[in-house]
Amino acid sequence: MTNVEQILRDQRAELYDVDFTSYVTRKEEMEIDLNSQLAQIVIGVRRSGKSTLCQKVLVESGVRFAYVNCDDEAIASISSSELLKLQEILYVVYGDFTHLFIDEVQNLDKWPLFVNRLLRQKIHLVLTGSNANLLSDELSSHITGRYNEIRLYPFSFCDYCGALSVDLQSQTTKAKGLRRQALHEYLMMGGMPETLRMKRQDKYVHALLDAIINKDICRRYKVRYQKTLQQIANGLLDKICQEINYADVQKDYNIASIHTAKNYVSYIDKAYLVRLVPRFSFKSIERQNSRKAYAIDTAFITSHNEVVQPENWGWRLENAIAIELFRRMEYSDEQLFYIRENRNYEVDFVVVNRGKVCELVQVTYNFTDPSTKLYNREIRGLVKGARATNCNQLTLVMMDGEPKDVQVEGYTIHCVLAVDWLLRQNSCRIYKMSKSR
Repeated sequence: MTNVEQILRDQRAELYDVDFTSYVTRKEEMEIDLNSQLAQIVIGVRRSGKSTLCQKVLVESGVRFAYVNCDDEAIASISSSELLKLQEILYVVYGDFTHLFIDEVQNLDKWPLFVNRLLRQKIHLVLTGSNANLLSDELSSHITGRYNEIRLYPFSFCDYCGALSVDLQSQTTKAKGLRRQALHEYLMMGGMPETLRMKRQDKYVHALLDAIINKDICRRYKVRYQKTLQQIANGLLDKICQEINYADVQKDYNIASIHTAKNYVSYIDKAYLVRLVPRFSFKSIERQNSRKAYAIDTAFITSHNEVVQPENWGWRLENAIAIELFRRMEYSDEQLFYIRENRNYEVDFVVVNRGKVCELVQVTYNFTDPSTKLYNREIRGLVKGARATNCNQLTLVMMDGEPKDVQVEGYTIHCVLAVDWLLRQNSCRIYKMSKSR
């Protein structure tokens, strides 16, 4: 513990050296309740902006808070018996505080017990973590009902435009064209906050991918065959928007069993490197065994190791729509599925709330002059899906095409441009800031 005080002082100096007034305001900031006695836990992939989000909220609120970043090896190596001493040092460095921000809390030994003790002391807690397993295991076991979960994804297209000062209001030809140009860049480069002003982001993304594999998966789950897991992750990123065949994963990577193959894919999902979307079915076994994978950010599609065919725009657009649908889910009982009825028809996304299908979303890249085959695949798929799910809210999102409502067999299909769909509703605010984080 000899160096801990100096580390905390260095972290404090680094925090107070930041001018948060120049940073993009993200809608997730409103979800953090600093007056609550519940622990506020922000979960998301590494480098998605969790730390900056929490620091910004705390600094701008004016509350007295202390901060510790557990991604530092010296802090992470503190034993559970020394956590009380860590708390004492925090008082030495910060004085009396009402709020405590613990960054990457999962790195602390037996952290749920420490968090529980702090909650009993009426300290307002803000926590971040890079693994969804925080919620499924430790939190549900030790802090049941005593936390508020905020899921943070990389920059949405709205955030991206705000960070780069793209005009979101003007309806001039120039403004519309620049928004479409920004969307093309977003689909290629992604929304990891620190990459927005990089000329070359590939080395950064490779290093980030390695950190996710090593720290958030292999170390946490004690994975013996790290190279195999890295290869599976690369394979999933190569085959985004496609159904996962676990038998092929087992065979291709020489894994002992399908059970282990499923575990490896699950670890990658829990570390937020990908998001898994199950197949829509009333049979739970089909939902468990059939899933599609979507990259948490298109930067990983562009820059992961052994990348193949990085410019598939249709898949990139579908991936961006998938992550935005996840981002817009406000409640734990909201779910996302897809429909695939062999070669009969497909629907890209089925939005479900409390067991009821609320909307069907189809994604296509170019719908300016749809051929009969393309029209039948996209429009007829929505109509058949509507009949199967008894859903009347049907949306076709397209990169290019004519925005309009299409009437087909008694159903209304809302055809909307992707740039407008991504900027719609309350998912976007008008930004005044220009610096990205």
